[in-house]
Amino acid sequence: MLSIENLHSAYGEAHVLNGISMQVKPGEIVAILGRNGMGKTSLVRSIMNLSFPQKVSGTVSLSGTEITKLAPYKISARGLGYVPQGRRLFESLTVLEHLKILETTDSNAWSVERAFKEFPRLEERKFHRGNQLSGGERQMLAIARALMTGPKILLMDEPFGALDAQTRAKMQAHLLEIWRNIDITIVFITHDLDEAIFLADRILVLKAHPGEVMELIEVPVPRPRHLNQNNSVEFLATKARLEALIHPHEELEKTEEPITQRMIRFVNVADNVE
Repeated sequence: MLSIENLHSAYGEAHVLNGISMQVKPGEIVAILGRNGMGKTSLVRSIMNLSFPQKVSGTVSLSGTEITKLAPYKISARGLGYVPQGRRLFESLTVLEHLKILETTDSNAWSVERAFKEFPRLEERKFHRGNQLSGGERQMLAIARALMTGPKILLMDEPFGALDAQTRAKMQAHLLEIWRNIDITIVFITHDLDEAIFLADRILVLKAHPGEVMELIEVPVPRPRHLNQNNSVEFLATKARLEALIHPHEELEKTEEPITQRMIRFVNVADNVE
């Protein structure tokens, strides 16, 4: 479905990506994980062929065709849907108007009715404007808009990073439900280890300066996924491996402050103390 071969990227003399190679299989979910400055967003922008002002070399192919030979700057024409950071919406438009703008007669595209079927909450709020929606509702709308063109691959940049923990968990579960219902491949960026393990089939871990592949991890947690799996042996082992890659012990030892021992005195409640 998606093939990346020897991808290099730079802003002027600053190298961002160095020889990234990977393949994404049809129907799988791949997480791109790493700390800030590791080139995660640059990698996604290269997949979309929206690399300016980056200098890019290497090849990115979708279903065997290089993206440079596909309609430039028209993401939907390349079978891609994109959910950027920040859930960018037109604040003055209603939910219905946001979706109507993207409705087409293409056989692979979604109708507004289909979008409302997958996101019932949006139908309830269809006459509300962007600035009247909650964070979770705005994220639902951003995902629904990206799916309106019927993409083969959905690219997501920190899709749930701005949400509170409870809303985030609900949106993660909702995304998995949509993924099970439609034929789509998902590639998403995250800083959250639990989110990467819960959602992804494989996790691409990048190291920085410049961004290179540190490891590509097959997630052993069986599907279907449930939140109560977060304490399973498979989940905890995968998280421990990710922690070791992203926060190696030698780095922690350099940054940890020395521990000062303190004496703690336990007192009887009858003592006259403030």
